[in-house]
Amino acid sequence: MSDERRGERPAWGRVGPEDPTADPATHPALRVPDTSTELEPSEQPTVAVPTDLQPDGDDSTTERRAIPQTRIGALWAALILSAVVLIFLLVFIVQNTTPVVINFLWLSGTLPTGVALLFAAIAGILLVAVPGTGRILQLRREARKH
Repeated sequence: MSDERRGERPAWGRVGPEDPTADPATHPALRVPDTSTELEPSEQPTVAVPTDLQPDGDDSTTERRAIPQTRIGALWAALILSAVVLIFLLVFIVQNTTPVVINFLWLSGTLPTGVALLFAAIAGILLVAVPGTGRILQLRREARKH
């Protein structure tokens, strides 16, 4: 019967304590740091210290100032959102290619469903944008006068 069957561990292949993580020589976290020596300024770790933090009375620090929004950032976000909307619109138009008869006043024609709905959406946007732009220009003229 071998040593392993009797519950005894063989002596060969085992070096150090049974739990190698309990040995400071093999597990660096168990080593006690030497605090007697001071680090020279060149050996000090470099850490960025925020200058806009001010201590409060309750031993905490205020939050960092938020980065201000810029026109370029808003434009970037609007472009990404527009691209996503256009992709969905393109998928909608490609999936709805069944022709439909459109009647408007005395005109009549046939268009794919997706294209007809796209034209309707563009007309709706123009019905809102044109008077809105006129009102904005009117308000700007009034603001310049005063």
